[in-house]
Amino acid sequence: MGLFKIASFFFFFVFLIQSHIDIVKSQEIDKLNPGFKASASEFNDTNGVFLLSKGSIFSLGFYAGANDDTFSLGITHILSSRVIWTANRDFPVNDSALFVFDETGDAYLDQFGPNSAPIWSTETARHGVVSMQLLDSGNLVLKSKNGSFVWQSFHFPTNTLLPGQVFWEGMKLVSYSNDNNLSSFLEFKQGDLVLSAGYQNPQIYWALSKDSRKIKRAAAGSGSGNGGDGYVLFAIMESNSWNFFGKNGELLWGFKFFWQSNWKDRWVSVLNTDGSIAFHNLESGKSAPPEPIRIPAESCGVPEPCDPLFICYFDNRCQCPSTIFDDKFNCKFPSISCNGRSNATELLYLGKNLDYFALRFAIPALNSDLNNCKAACASNCSCNVMFFEPNSGDCFFFDEIGSLQRSDEGSNGYISYMKIELPINSNDNETTPTPTPNRRKHIVLMSILIAAMALSFMGLLCFLFYRRKVKELLSSIEDATEEDKFLEEVSSGPMRFSYRQLRRATRNFSTKIGKGGFGSVYLGELGDGTRLAVKKLEKIGQGGREFRAEVSLIGGIHHVNLVKLKGFCSENLHRLLVYEYMSNGSLDKWIFNGKEDGFLDWETRFNIALGTARALAYLHQECESKIIHCDIKPENVLLDDNFTPKLSDFGMAKLVNREQSNIFTQLRGTRGYMAPEWITNLAISDKSDVYSYGMVLLEIIGNRKCYDADQPPESAHLPSYAARMVAEKKGRWVLDPRVAATVTEEDWRVEAAVEVAVWCVQEEASFRPPMRKVVQMLEGVCPVPRPPSAAEIGWSFSWSSGGGTVMSLGLNGCFSEVRLSDVRLSGPR
Repeated sequence: MGLFKIASFFFFFVFLIQSHIDIVKSQEIDKLNPGFKASASEFNDTNGVFLLSKGSIFSLGFYAGANDDTFSLGITHILSSRVIWTANRDFPVNDSALFVFDETGDAYLDQFGPNSAPIWSTETARHGVVSMQLLDSGNLVLKSKNGSFVWQSFHFPTNTLLPGQVFWEGMKLVSYSNDNNLSSFLEFKQGDLVLSAGYQNPQIYWALSKDSRKIKRAAAGSGSGNGGDGYVLFAIMESNSWNFFGKNGELLWGFKFFWQSNWKDRWVSVLNTDGSIAFHNLESGKSAPPEPIRIPAESCGVPEPCDPLFICYFDNRCQCPSTIFDDKFNCKFPSISCNGRSNATELLYLGKNLDYFALRFAIPALNSDLNNCKAACASNCSCNVMFFEPNSGDCFFFDEIGSLQRSDEGSNGYISYMKIELPINSNDNETTPTPTPNRRKHIVLMSILIAAMALSFMGLLCFLFYRRKVKELLSSIEDATEEDKFLEEVSSGPMRFSYRQLRRATRNFSTKIGKGGFGSVYLGELGDGTRLAVKKLEKIGQGGREFRAEVSLIGGIHHVNLVKLKGFCSENLHRLLVYEYMSNGSLDKWIFNGKEDGFLDWETRFNIALGTARALAYLHQECESKIIHCDIKPENVLLDDNFTPKLSDFGMAKLVNREQSNIFTQLRGTRGYMAPEWITNLAISDKSDVYSYGMVLLEIIGNRKCYDADQPPESAHLPSYAARMVAEKKGRWVLDPRVAATVTEEDWRVEAAVEVAVWCVQEEASFRPPMRKVVQMLEGVCPVPRPPSAAEIGWSFSWSSGGGTVMSLGLNGCFSEVRLSDVRLSGPR
């Protein structure tokens, strides 16, 4: 009997295990057939998932909501665990609710039984549906016998758009509600893509037509919609860009949200709870933050970055207007029962110099003066908050509002009032005082007198500066046209930021971390914590040329030893360049400070020298067109967390065809690092960069400037001293004494580096080695020939015919069969 019980228990245990395995195995792949049913409780062991796409990229199933006992039916990207589509987002169900794909071809969620209406349905009964398939694109489709799609989830988006998903006119993206139960919408209106706050009367807060970051394509400008720039009918996420198309399928606009295109990336756009659109790469996994580029660009540009009525500042600070910051209102929007009688309510002054996100899209209720605007609002039940623009006289009414903003610099902004019910204390109403008749007359007379004096003075100025002003005007028009054309040509390059976005990121340019010839560099930080170095160009003439040079050159090349240009801003007179932040600053701060805490060991110095050489070799030999930097100096060598060198500042760079060996150009560079041919007005070449590099290399080795009057006379001029030490076979004497004590005699790199530097600073450009050879010699791929003696350095240097030939062959011939790619010059491109 005991044996029988044991056997019975064993078979029962095996039955339970087999049942568990059967449940796991019931998870389907690729498609479902009619007659399938599933509930969250049945698929608890697979986290609610009952269907996988063919490549196991996406899954369909139940996922838990805010409460663990409620569930929604949705599609999830498996690697990132991000839900990209939901069937019943606003109507969650319990774990016993059934997903049914019935024999009629209808798919639905049933919680209360067959006699009640389903929670959600595709409404495809008797439409010829024979199967359901989850594609690797994330699209859930119901297919007919001939393979056509009867229904697809791509036509019913929730808050996410996937690559290849066409977002048509008539569709709507809806965000989850925020803490104030406010949702946002993305939709097309009159040929323009807009974002709206879901108040009782929706308020637009962003439009594609007004976003300066969009990239104009060839077909734009042919239509009548969207401000005359083409009627937008649909949009598609493609690679690293959101593209917008017209009625005939022509590409009108592009919005680039990531600087590099990679076929492995899977970018999606998500309408967040706060009303912003963020861009996520699903292939980056669960914890990857969104790309810093977002819509709208400003954090205060969404409906409620702060509570309603609070003023949002660009540094993510919220502040209640002082006029309603008291026990009576506590910065809360009052409830008003309006009966149409103005004597039952009063307008409370909120402040001046204010702005509101919807004002740039709203239509004025009337155009008048402030008193008439207030009177009209007081008698209008749909006006709970009013805004008055003093310059234009435009008056705007709103029944609900979100967060306020301060007006931009140079703008007077709006005067705002909020409607409240009587009674109120007169002290609470900070109304703008109305001038008395006598005072008004006095103001008019004073204004006329001041205006007459100003006109006389201006007439004199106009007479003196007329020609100059005309020339400046023509020049500015020409520059603006040239720059617009230029920006269109480089539209595939780095990201474009708005000035307001960069002003916020740098906290109004408060932390200066560097200064160059054309402007200052400020520390910035994006909303996701990414740190930036923002260069603000200040000299409009030359700075404009530097701006175009940087964007066109460094924006299109990529190397591990070149600083990355993340973006730029070209807005009105503002020209800014946005780089990756280099935490260890520039090289000059480490080799010229003379402090022990800034001491660099020999290994670090040599790696900095070698990395800088590789960057120059890449510019000279591996780019499609040769790039001559023209301003190599320690200040332009930046160091990251690991002291990896990054060559920067391409504002003076020259682009040269490979057929050209020498070019003539205007004087550029920094005194002390310029090659002799610059001074003598001879043609320059990539060998001019080699000379500058040699000077920097000597400064890295010696930890001092190339000319130092505080040094003994025989070593004050470092290049001459180095050449003399090399001739005497004492090259190690050039090395910083603090470093020399830590370097072994067997380290050949010290002598090699000094000898290479002496070769680089030869007066005759043809005797300087190309940067490819410099890298080979520093890496030990080929030996370093003996440089000329110290007596031969300087303006009087010349080679004998025999010696010159021998030395030239010795340098240029060493390992000539070694290819550039074999010496690790280039980084990722």
